[in-house]
Amino acid sequence: MAVHKRSSEPARAVHVVAAQASPCDELVIRAQPSVADRPCRRKRLALAATILGSSMAFIDGSVVNVALPSIQSEFGASVAAIQWVVNAYLLFLGSLVLVGGSMGDRLGRRTVFIAGIGLFTLASIACGIAPGSGTLIAARAVQGIGAALLVPSSLAIIGAVFDDHERGRAIGTWAGVGAITSAVGPVAGGWLVDVFSWRAIFFLNVPLACLTMTLAIVAVPNSHKSDAPRELDWAGAITVAAGLAALTWGLTVASSRGLSSASVLGSVSAGIVLLIAFVAIEMKSRNPMMPLDVFHSRDFAGANVVTLLLYFGLSGIFFFLPFTLIRAHDFTATEAGAAILPVPVIIGVLSRLTGGLTDRFGPRVLLTAGPVIAGLGFAMLGLTFVHGSYWSGFFPAMVVIGLGMTVTVAPLTTTVMSAVSSGRTGVASGINNAVARVAGLLAIAVLGIVFVWSHDAALGVHLKALNIPAGIHRNEQLLEPESDASAAANLVRIPPHTALADAQDDAIDDALRAVALVSALCAFAGAACSAVMIRTRPRRPDADM
Repeated sequence: MAVHKRSSEPARAVHVVAAQASPCDELVIRAQPSVADRPCRRKRLALAATILGSSMAFIDGSVVNVALPSIQSEFGASVAAIQWVVNAYLLFLGSLVLVGGSMGDRLGRRTVFIAGIGLFTLASIACGIAPGSGTLIAARAVQGIGAALLVPSSLAIIGAVFDDHERGRAIGTWAGVGAITSAVGPVAGGWLVDVFSWRAIFFLNVPLACLTMTLAIVAVPNSHKSDAPRELDWAGAITVAAGLAALTWGLTVASSRGLSSASVLGSVSAGIVLLIAFVAIEMKSRNPMMPLDVFHSRDFAGANVVTLLLYFGLSGIFFFLPFTLIRAHDFTATEAGAAILPVPVIIGVLSRLTGGLTDRFGPRVLLTAGPVIAGLGFAMLGLTFVHGSYWSGFFPAMVVIGLGMTVTVAPLTTTVMSAVSSGRTGVASGINNAVARVAGLLAIAVLGIVFVWSHDAALGVHLKALNIPAGIHRNEQLLEPESDASAAANLVRIPPHTALADAQDDAIDDALRAVALVSALCAFAGAACSAVMIRTRPRRPDADM
C-alpha cells in the first residue's frame, strides 16, 4: 500500500475507531452461571444469534466512522457535530452498559436482548433517513442505548446457555468471529462508502437485525438471574450519562472556543460535579450499578487505570490515523480502513499464546511490558520518518501496537478475575468493559484539542516560512467549524500540488505526531501504574473458601 499524491478532490475528513470487543468480554461470559430453568435445545442457533447481535454493535463504530466524510460533505456539518456522531453512540453505550446488564438479569436476557436489537434497528433506520446532522446525532444516541441493552445480554446468554465444559468451544467461536468482524469492519465500511452511500451502512443493519431476532425467538431461552436486584440504579445511570455528556461536550468545543470560554468552563465544571454526584449516589445506593467497594482491591483499581490509559491512547490513534492518511496522503476510505488491519489481525492470531505467558511470568510483568510495547508503537507514529510509503512508515508502528495489545489483554482479564471474589466476577468485568468504552469517548474529545491546536500551530509556522499572511488560509483551517451547509460550500479549496497544499499536509502530519506522542505517554503511564499497583501473582479474595 503506497502513500498517494494529493488528488484534486476536495479535502475530506474521516475518523475510525477500532471495532473490537472490550478486554473482559470473555470474562463476562464465564462469570454467568448456566441455568436449568429453561434449557436451550438449539444451542448453535442461540450462539449464532448472540454473535450476530454483538457483532452489529462492535463493528457499528468502525463502519459508521468511515462514512463521516460523506456525511460531513452532504450536511456541511461542523467538526464538532461529526465528532458527536461518534461520541453520542459511545456515550450511551459506555454509561448505560452496566444497567443494561442488570436489566437482562432481572427481566430476562432474551427479552432485553431482543428489545436492544429492535431499538438499535429502529435507530439505524432513523440514521439512514436523517435529514441533518442533529437528527443523525440523536439517532446515534438511541443506537448507543440499544447497544447498551443488547451487548451485555448477548454475553450473558452465551454464559447461561452453555455449561462449563461447553463454554470453551462457544467462547472460541464467538471470539473468532469477533476477530474477523474487527478486521473486516473498517474495510467493509470504507468499501460501502466508496461504492454506495453512507446511508446504506445503516440500512444494512435491518436484515441482520431481523435474522438475529428470529434466531433469538426460536432458539434462546429467556433466562434470569435468581438473585438479581429488584430495583435498577436509574439515578446512577442518568447521572453518569449526564456527567460524561457535559464533560465531553465541553472538551469537544474547546478546540474552537478555547479552554477559557465560559461555555467550555461551565460544561466541564458541570460534568465534573455530576460525576462526583454519581460517586456519591453509588456509595449510598442499595443496588449500585458500579459497586465502589470492588476498587478496594489494589489489583482491580490498577487494572482499570491501565485500561483507561491504554485504551485512551489506542482510541486516539485509530481516530486520527485514518483521517491523516486521507487528508494528507489521499487514501480512499477503503484504504484507510485497511491501514489499521495489522492490529486486529495480530490480536486475533496471537492472543491465545499470551495465556501461557500469563501463567509463566505473572500478570504484572505482562501488564507492564504490554503497554510499553504499545507505547513504543504509538511513539513510532510520532517520529519524523513517518512520511514515506505506508509499508515503511505506518505499517511497522501498527505491528508494534498490535503486539503490545496482544500482550496486554489476557493478563488484564486474569487480573480482573483474580482481584474479586468469584461471585463478583461478572460485576468486575462489566466495570472494566465500561471503563474501556469511556476511555474511547474521552480520547476523541481530549485528543481532538491536541490535534487541532497542533495543526493550527504547525500550519502557522509553515505559512510563515512561505511568507503567506495568516488571514489567507483562514477558510481552509483543518477543523474550522462551519455553521451550515452554505458556509461549508463556500470554502476556498486549496489547489493540489502547491506549496500551500504541501504546508497543509505537513501540518496534518505534525498534528498526528502530537496525538501519537500523547498516546505514547498515556501508555507508558499505564505501564508505570501496573508496575506499582498490581501484585506479581494476584490472589482471589475467596481462594481459601
